[in-house]
Amino acid sequence: MAAAVVLQPGTPIAVENIVETEWPENIPLEGMIENKEDVVGHVPIYPVAAKEPVLKRDLASPASFGLSSKIPNGMRATAVRTSEVSNVAGFIFPGSRVDVLITLRGVDNSTITRTVLQNMQVLSTGTKTAPDPNGKPENVTVVTLLATPEESEKLVLAQTLGSIHFVLRNGADMAVTDTPSVDMSELAGTPKKVEEPAGRRVKRVAVVKAPAEYAVETVSGGKTTVAKFPAQGPE
Repeated sequence: MAAAVVLQPGTPIAVENIVETEWPENIPLEGMIENKEDVVGHVPIYPVAAKEPVLKRDLASPASFGLSSKIPNGMRATAVRTSEVSNVAGFIFPGSRVDVLITLRGVDNSTITRTVLQNMQVLSTGTKTAPDPNGKPENVTVVTLLATPEESEKLVLAQTLGSIHFVLRNGADMAVTDTPSVDMSELAGTPKKVEEPAGRRVKRVAVVKAPAEYAVETVSGGKTTVAKFPAQGPE
């Protein structure tokens, strides 16, 4: 079976949207579906281009509908509270790719911002699972991301500890960069205070320089004499 038109994720496949196609027997295609009834009514997880074969991995389980049909096995949909600033003025749409930054405030009034997750796929913005066809921005209060279970834990913890911001990225940019956290000292242009590691601390002891010679004063019969002797170094 192949797609007669472009199949969009989250939309059940109608019978008129698929066609039978021939495939060379000497070219194996894993997950190919041969029966029309195994495709009709199912929901694609990924887009399928027109005339492309519909594979088993492209389809959600029969019990999945709506947003859940867009979640591949082993992944999770995690909702994150957002604002006009943190969702890039409404220009984050379903299908966008974002990095997640968190700003943490410590008990000593220190503040740092760091990137906790990169190249995350946006599943929905508000209640919409598809972008506006005209690209019109819309401010929403919730953005739902596709995440692994571990990434979901990080997102939930980040919301409880600090404020979250999204950084919109080019959808074709899959690079993951190692970015250090930024604190107030770097914004103010002051050098960070570097503490000497405990294992490398050196105890500093004041050294008193020994005199070059010693003087011995002797009083005998009302007469005072002074004798000088050279200092003895360590043997």
